[in-house]
Amino acid sequence: MSAATTISPSTTTSSPPQDPPSRTWIPTSTPITLLPTSTARLYHHIHPILLLSLFYLSFPSLTAHPVSTLSKLLLPITGLQILYCVLCLPIAKAGVLRVNRKPKPKPGVKKPRELGIVWEKVVPAILATLLTFLLATPLMTIIIILFGAPLTTHLAHNLLCATHMALLMFQPLFYVYGVDAVMWKEVC
Repeated sequence: MSAATTISPSTTTSSPPQDPPSRTWIPTSTPITLLPTSTARLYHHIHPILLLSLFYLSFPSLTAHPVSTLSKLLLPITGLQILYCVLCLPIAKAGVLRVNRKPKPKPGVKKPRELGIVWEKVVPAILATLLTFLLATPLMTIIIILFGAPLTTHLAHNLLCATHMALLMFQPLFYVYGVDAVMWKEVC
């Protein structure tokens, strides 16, 4: 005889399957805001018009001689991007976004010169531009080639196109975020 095993309904409990704990990503940064000045608000609207008109006016030359035209446009676009960063965006220092606020002068301390405030904004913009040329341009060149741009025949075209794209995309990000790894992980 075989012993039959019976399972009583009271010993087995069926609980609904529990969902694994959900992974929700909570960003630690906020969107980039413009500086609260009328100049920043005005130039924020003028900047795209200047860039688009620059490309519109140089389009016939761009299609006829792309390498020389892109080379000539690099300096004015760099200047416009630096001006945009200085006038419109907050500076990153030590991984913290700063909005330019004038500190209250302490008694007995001379008022800081305005030239120092300008250089405080221009130098990070120039450093952001250098980081863009050194880090983002090779990355954009590789991405352009991986997306199908010719590697051997149009290398100058690819490099200049990547430089322009990196300057327009990454230079304001380097200016605002600096080289803070946590912020760049959030950007990516």
